[in-house]
Amino acid sequence: MPTLTYHGHACFEVSTEDHTVVIDPWLTDNPQADVGSEQIDCRGILVTHGHADHLGNALAIALRTNAEVVATAELAQYFIDGGARRVHAMHIGGGHQFRFGYVKLTPALHGGSVDGDETGRYTCTPCGFLLDMDGKVVYHAGDTALTAEMALTGKRNKIACALLPVGDNYTMGIEDAVEATVMLKPKVVIPMHVNTFDFIQQDLSPFPRQVKAKTKGKTEAVLLQPGDTYEV
Repeated sequence: MPTLTYHGHACFEVSTEDHTVVIDPWLTDNPQADVGSEQIDCRGILVTHGHADHLGNALAIALRTNAEVVATAELAQYFIDGGARRVHAMHIGGGHQFRFGYVKLTPALHGGSVDGDETGRYTCTPCGFLLDMDGKVVYHAGDTALTAEMALTGKRNKIACALLPVGDNYTMGIEDAVEATVMLKPKVVIPMHVNTFDFIQQDLSPFPRQVKAKTKGKTEAVLLQPGDTYEV
């Protein structure tokens, strides 16, 4: 059974008895981070897009651990050129079975620039991830607006846990995240990408009640603090 560990903003570790995957490991300079990048030991690194608060320490972790990096093709080239030894390029709608689990890329509506890339060579299509480990599906939406595709994602996948941005301004806010939860039909939803910067400050206390009401009690909203874990 996978265990989620929240490291602040949009960074999560998903661990089973045999494998650990880290998603969007922005830790250095992250005011919410409960660990440093040197404390991350993983077999896989999933990166939703190239903004600094998601790309973060991914390359440094890949170089140190030899973990396999999974990203859309243009962003994957950034890691290849940076010296990462295990990189797997994918694109929206594609899926692949890795040693740590099955990964499928989902659409995300957001910007595609890559931090530090002045040429624009690595500008990418942002994505979300469906990660199936030990038969449990975790959906990390990445940075995104509410999209109609979420209804199809919920229809075709039995999502155990959805990780959704709720900070507003740069992504969908709480109201849209509740609607996304209705479409995705997860067993549990966990909000992320919130309260890190001034423009994404939100009061999360009503979120569990709103989710329960809109899903008629079928989905539970769990609020995690950095360092908290959750059994999927």
